[in-house]
Amino acid sequence: MEFELKFKDIDEKRDLKENFTIQDLLDELGLSAQTIVAKQNGELAVEESMINDGDEVKLIQIIYGG
Repeated sequence: MEFELKFKDIDEKRDLKENFTIQDLLDELGLSAQTIVAKQNGELAVEESMINDGDEVKLIQIIYGG
């Protein structure tokens, strides 16, 4: 079982762990939910969303500025 991850220069298939969530992925990558928006199969996803076999997860860095 695997899913596709897209983030900056990363475009890869990753092995899917059991009961793996968006938050687990962020933790694994050392990223904060406060600075990242996740899209799962083209739809906005919350941190508690489970990642399923074959999903595409795209992480988008939020840019702050003034």
